Amino acid sequence: MAVRPAWEVRENEGATRWFEFRLAFADGARVDALAVVGGGCVCVEEVRAQPALSLDDLAVLADWIEESVAEACGTGPGPDDRGSEGRRARPAWPRGAEGRLLVAREYRAAQRDGADPVLAVMGATGHSRRTSLRLIGQARDAGLLSPRRARR
Repeated sequence: MAVRPAWEVRENEGATRWFEFRLAFADGARVDALAVVGGGCVCVEEVRAQPALSLDDLAVLADWIEESVAEACGTGPGPDDRGSEGRRARPAWPRGAEGRLLVAREYRAAQRDGADPVLAVMGATGHSRRTSLRLIGQARDAGLLSPRRARR
């Protein structure tokens, strides 16, 4: 993966930085992306891929570039700092039954407040949308959330 700083805008004490990414695969496929880092978050602004990405691949694009963004910003682990910490800095989240119970609580609280429950679980766990949906599914399977309604 190639990462190249594109430009930076400084405002007061903060800065917003743009990075260009190129992922090249052995079969000739490639993905070019433009990501912006600012205000404590990373947003992917533009994606071009040959061949086109599936929705599932697009959903995990942030996971593909996350470590590179952190390293380019000087906040990622160095080559010798990758001990048992894992590759992401996210809040500690319990596994198993306790984790499923907390997911269900976050989900129901967001529903009660009229907010998006999946985004609430994503924010609470620090996981991607895909992983959060899997955790919600596990909470449903454990009987902690009502079953999904069938789409018609």
